[in-house]
Amino acid sequence: LSFQVMLRCLVSRCLLTNPVAGSLAGSQSSLAGKVAIVTASTDGIGLAAAQALGQRGAHVVVSSRRQSNVDKAVALLQREKIQVTGTTCNVGNSEDRARLVNMTVEQCGGVDIFVSNAAVNPFFGNIMDSTEAVWDKILDVNVKSAFLMTQLVVPHLEKRGGGSVVFVSSVAGYQPMQALGPYSVSKTALLGLTRALAPELAQSHIRVNCVAPGIIKTTFSQALWQDEDVVDELKKQLSIKRFGKPEEIGGVIAFLCSKDASYITGETITVTGGMSCRL
Repeated sequence: LSFQVMLRCLVSRCLLTNPVAGSLAGSQSSLAGKVAIVTASTDGIGLAAAQALGQRGAHVVVSSRRQSNVDKAVALLQREKIQVTGTTCNVGNSEDRARLVNMTVEQCGGVDIFVSNAAVNPFFGNIMDSTEAVWDKILDVNVKSAFLMTQLVVPHLEKRGGGSVVFVSSVAGYQPMQALGPYSVSKTALLGLTRALAPELAQSHIRVNCVAPGIIKTTFSQALWQDEDVVDELKKQLSIKRFGKPEEIGGVIAFLCSKDASYITGETITVTGGMSCRL
């Protein structure tokens, strides 16, 4: 036998006896031909989601409010050989939302996946000290914009015969965090939005799911992990005694958008390192 034939036999035998290796090989192209919009995707969990989707073959559309951040993210993803398009977008602005979706359809031909990751938290303190302006800002961006973006994207998912929507919530949606009351409430709302949308959109072959990360080491959460006393208290609640990495959320998001999750809708996956937040 030639060396090439022997090599093919060995590889085939390996994949037959090690299905995990086969699935990993397939996962690298499991989203080939798909187009994914990820909001707030130039850093942290959003960027990790874009990377995970892109590594599996999707063309990812990244965005954030600052052009400089978009440029950096696009350059990074391009270096990783990921198909990427980038643009500025403030999801709290209706014109920006429409422009993001329209640009994606015009440049990429359609939309198959929408990951709603954009969130703000302008308040830290006792919930009774929060103002109407704080509530307006948090609910506008974290909840209302998530729904309005979904409303814009769904007709395009329907044209593709279906698709996937993933909301990024938080463990705080189940167990409100001290000093993060309004933010926690907004994340609870996303759990409800997931359950409300899932049965309605299932008729169009669109799955709607949610991810609730625990403490993930990102710029957004640095107030929680920069204080050593806070870190010690939080780690007591964890089974895995460390904070999560953005890529550990990105991988779960990519899974929910893949065929491996084809029978999952209306669900929230908690990725918390074992933090107790529900039965």
